Formats: sequence, structure tokens, C-alpha cells
Amino acid sequence: MDEQKYLTAEEVAERYRGSISIGTLRNWRAMRIGPTFIKIGKAVLYPVDALDAWDQKNLVTCRASQRPRLNDRDQA
Repeated sequence: MDEQKYLTAEEVAERYRGSISIGTLRNWRAMRIGPTFIKIGKAVLYPVDALDAWDQKNLVTCRASQRPRLNDRDQA
């Protein structure tokens, strides 16, 4: 049986290197946006699997840059 891992709001803020603050997480919970969370009593926990899925959902894929094509004149 796999044990689910959970992070606190403080640990989530650390995971994202402070670019998402605890206050932002609190606001997102109130607006029901952001990563999935579990609330048990006063404890708010974020499943690591849900954070990984949220990361993938917000992944921005960039297209590969193309080198400028050389004209026949430039190759000579």
C-alpha cells in the first residue's frame, strides 16, 4: 500500500522557492483555485501527487528556436 505524502502550506511555499506565498495559498483556497488541498479540522495539507499534477497542468512548453536559414549567396 502506497503512503500518500502531504506538505503544509509552509512546505509548499518552500517547494516553489517563495514565489508562491502562504498568503497566496490562503487566498487561492478561499477562491477554490490553485493546487488541490485537504482540510482536516484546522490542518490544511497538500498532497504531493496533486502538486506534481498541478505542475504538469501549468507546464509551459516553448517551441524550439530556429536558426536563420542561409541564402545561397551567404553560403558562397
